[in-house]
Amino acid sequence: MGLSFDPDTVSLPVGHFIGGKLIAAEGAIEMRRPSDGKTYAASPVAGVDMVDHAVASAKAALKASNWGGVRPRERTRALQAWADLIEAEAETLARIEALCSTRPVGQLVAGDIAITAEQIRFFAEFADKEGSELVPTDDTSLGMIISEPYGVVGAITPWNFPISMAGWKLGPALAAGNAVVLKPSEMTPFSAVYMAELAVRAGLPAGLINVVLGDGPTTGTALTGHSEIAKVSFTGSTRAGSAIMENVARTGVKPMTLELGGKSPQIVFADTDLDKAATAIAGSVTFNAGQACVAGTRLIVERSVADRLTATILEKMKAVRPGPTWDDATQYSPVISERQRARVDGIVRAAIEAGGECLTGGCVMDSPGYFYEPTLIADVDQANPAIVEEIFGPVLTVQTFKTEDEALALSSHPTYGLASGLFTSDLSRTVRFARKLEAGTVWVNRYSRSRDHILPTGGYKRSGIGKDLGREAYLANRRTKSVLISL
Repeated sequence: MGLSFDPDTVSLPVGHFIGGKLIAAEGAIEMRRPSDGKTYAASPVAGVDMVDHAVASAKAALKASNWGGVRPRERTRALQAWADLIEAEAETLARIEALCSTRPVGQLVAGDIAITAEQIRFFAEFADKEGSELVPTDDTSLGMIISEPYGVVGAITPWNFPISMAGWKLGPALAAGNAVVLKPSEMTPFSAVYMAELAVRAGLPAGLINVVLGDGPTTGTALTGHSEIAKVSFTGSTRAGSAIMENVARTGVKPMTLELGGKSPQIVFADTDLDKAATAIAGSVTFNAGQACVAGTRLIVERSVADRLTATILEKMKAVRPGPTWDDATQYSPVISERQRARVDGIVRAAIEAGGECLTGGCVMDSPGYFYEPTLIADVDQANPAIVEEIFGPVLTVQTFKTEDEALALSSHPTYGLASGLFTSDLSRTVRFARKLEAGTVWVNRYSRSRDHILPTGGYKRSGIGKDLGREAYLANRRTKSVLISL
């Protein structure tokens, strides 16, 4: 039986989720389906009072359940049960997500949802394996470093991978013994609400996960600046991350994990398998229509093979099958909104006006919804808008080089340093570039994450601070104190 569904038959959990209950609220933000542009719901906006209620609920749940002080293995078992229920409810969760977002239903069930359940289990296992330690001192004293949860974590997630990003925030924070108040993007809020409902059904204490719906200026500002929020975790644009840092600094001091924008290079040498490289590169900018912070949108290729590689990439970009996200045969996603599609188109036009040559695409698709053609632009310099701007759409630029030094110089971006790709069969070159590339992640002869959740992700420069995933994400949700006892 296929996963395709009628979008008009999906029931949505419209409202905030606080204290283990759905709180219905009047919608203030009109929401349109990216696949056909039709209005389908209105999202409420949580103000200061509702955020206060959510934070108070989180604090009360921590106290009543002693979540941060129970046997760590109890947290592990509870989170594993939640992961099991997420998998069991994958089709329902996928319909909610596919209706609202740019993620095709077929990719959600096999990809986003299955991986999110894996990641929650991964973090759950840290609960009884990372903790306090004794440290060397002289024999007249006892030194300890005690590790403990922060308390209530405020998390904000983006619209491009709503379920995955919720898992990134909730998994490590809960495993580390915290409660969470989560604000999903106002464009894609409802899958997070359903995940929170599943958590309570799985046996997590009611109020441990609270979800408040709303926008950044109102709800996000109230959440990140709240005096009882002990830590902030955010994934989104560099501009929004800067605003959060400013708000936190204005209202107090607290630690933050920020995974922000990217403009990632993919460097290709002539000694690599060009067909495999072309598949990885084309997939990077057509997957989710290029709406990923790590999208490898800058191709930097050795001049002697540039024409051949470009031709292969063009074929693969043209072969993708667009369609509505509720059709399980869909391969190519819409852009999230009409406004974002117009922004993509505006940057493409500015890039061509600045001297770039559009080899394919460069136009809005003639179809319902917010689809944009996969686009490849050549003959761009470092000042071209398509090089400078994070487009967040299906747009790839091409630049060429002759020497390693030239390739490294082209790869460096003045603003971003999130991820990078390198395609070569030369091991020595791989090590040299891995050390020199200014990026938090370097993929070699591939351009995608794996299911090795131990590998952290995070950026250099204005692409963020701190890490998601990996041991680092768990430890970022714990704080330490030094204890010295005279014997």
